[in-house]
Amino acid sequence: MIKPKFDELIHAPTRLSLVSLLAATGWADFQFLRDSVGLSDSALSKQLTTLEDAGYIEIRKGFVGKRPRTSARLTNVGRAAFDQHVAALQEIVAKAGASVLPSTSSDGPGRW
Repeated sequence: MIKPKFDELIHAPTRLSLVSLLAATGWADFQFLRDSVGLSDSALSKQLTTLEDAGYIEIRKGFVGKRPRTSARLTNVGRAAFDQHVAALQEIVAKAGASVLPSTSSDGPGRW
């Protein structure tokens, strides 16, 4: 069982989006991450550096022909932090008696 642990570093919306994407992939190309999250190159670079400094991601730089190519992936530490953060969020939601999934019943508009 995963131990719930809220992670302030991951919780920021942009970093949560990035870590979620990386959790669903292996190596992800810089352009894919940028376009998926909707960040500028400089904003993405800053967020990736923050995650790398925390040990949550690994960054690989190389070349394809003469063009620079940057990719990132989640480390084992990053995966554990993400899993614990998701478990903490699920625990918070469960305490409210809510579900993270929409209800299939006809409880009326706006009800989950």
